[in-house]
Amino acid sequence: MVERTSKFLLIVLGSICFMLILYQYVGPGMINFGSPHRYLIQDDLDIFPTPDPHYVKKYYFPIRDLERSVDFEIKGEDVIVFLHIQKTGGTTFGRHLVQNVRLEVPCDCRPGQKKCTCYRPNRKETWLFSRFSTGWSCGLHADWTELTNCVPGVLNKKENTLKNPR
Repeated sequence: MVERTSKFLLIVLGSICFMLILYQYVGPGMINFGSPHRYLIQDDLDIFPTPDPHYVKKYYFPIRDLERSVDFEIKGEDVIVFLHIQKTGGTTFGRHLVQNVRLEVPCDCRPGQKKCTCYRPNRKETWLFSRFSTGWSCGLHADWTELTNCVPGVLNKKENTLKNPR
């Protein structure tokens, strides 16, 4: 008899725990079980609390830098150099650059290959320097300094190889 009661209590407590967990997923935004308002009021939420007086801002970005526009001439000599930063969605963004950007001549991505060829509309020169178009030409996860020093040489070498095949 005691065994049946303990099994029954275990099933009841397990069911209650399951229902509480389910309730948390089904009812997002709920304050608590007995709230008269049911949902959080947006005005009561303070996403950015009062700033810490001891916090010193390190970087100040002027509005003119944040809202600037840059003209990119795909038919000219411009090249987009994609700086891949780990754990920031860089792989997904880099893949979108070669697969989903609508261009006059889209990148040629073959199934099973990681690299795509991204040529300009009027000649066989690349307009994109990224791991999905040129590979890790400047080393794995190259930083700004490495890319600044490496990209011009790699692009010149690639273009000379295309112009003067041996």
